[in-house]
Amino acid sequence: MLKKILLLALTFCVLSVVGAGAAETKNIKFTFKYADPVVFSHEFHLKKYNNNCRMCHDAIFNLRDKKHYTMAEMEKTKSCGACHSGVKAFSVASDKDCTRCHTGKPQNVSYPVKSVGPVLFSHTLHIAKTGGSCKACHNGKIITGKTKTVTMAEMEKGRTCGACHNGKRAFAVTANCDRCHKTLKPKEITFNIKGVTPATFSHTFHTGVYSCKDCHTKTFPFKAVVGKSTMADMAKGKSCGTCHNGTDAFAATGDCNKCHKGMKPKTLTFKDGNGTIVGYFSHAFHTEMYKCNDCHTKIFPYSSAKRFTMKMMETGNACGACHNGSTAFSVKGDCLKCHGKQS
Repeated sequence: MLKKILLLALTFCVLSVVGAGAAETKNIKFTFKYADPVVFSHEFHLKKYNNNCRMCHDAIFNLRDKKHYTMAEMEKTKSCGACHSGVKAFSVASDKDCTRCHTGKPQNVSYPVKSVGPVLFSHTLHIAKTGGSCKACHNGKIITGKTKTVTMAEMEKGRTCGACHNGKRAFAVTANCDRCHKTLKPKEITFNIKGVTPATFSHTFHTGVYSCKDCHTKTFPFKAVVGKSTMADMAKGKSCGTCHNGTDAFAATGDCNKCHKGMKPKTLTFKDGNGTIVGYFSHAFHTEMYKCNDCHTKIFPYSSAKRFTMKMMETGNACGACHNGSTAFSVKGDCLKCHGKQS
């Protein structure tokens, strides 16, 4: 009998210690960058479940696992969603109950964008527009806890902001850059090209005539330079050649000085297989009489390592396209005109 009394007393002491320990468990704060923290109250939940820690640990929350769950995962009964499903407790998927955990006012979100300045997303404005419905955006499809930064091209396809900003529900992301990019002042872009003067693209000039959507993202992505297009590519309607085709704007194959200011193409030196100089081509002399597009890129690309023989020129290739005895002296004529000293 004495043993039973001692055993009961010992059990009571252990339970008292466990109960006291559970009651002293601290609140847990889940912090967010642009919102007040969510506070989980151990005291409140322990009272609900008679200090039974095993209701959550480790069945729902593994103390060794530091994983953070998104709202979309909670809606699938992960983490808090195991109980907060609308059966045992209010649902994490319920719009009207968001503020039961997320107290306070959500802050504005600033997205830094290189070269065009930050974009400020106003929670206050958008919550007013949606009638207080957080789920209008935070629904696991438009915005999720794992959503990474997306490009403007992705938004145009309906990702994140583009789900609403499509020109129907709200202004389109493709046509109203300054409505989000308040400090938008696109920089001038300089293209450094070997052998010729740099070409500068003026955003100031072009945005005075066109809107951003005329180029972005149909022709150019919203990045400074993604790959490089040759003049031959532009002549086929790529890159700048989309508009600079001789109809919408001056042709990319026309007056080179319009883009390459102060361009003075060098005299070309031709050597044989032994390294001996065998001839010269004077750009200065030829551009006095002809335009760049008379040769480039119909006859010559803007850079080529291809060699042409005299026999090939006699059949109308390379220099022989003009030096045929009709347009200019024939390559079959006075050799010293080309194979003489540099003038």
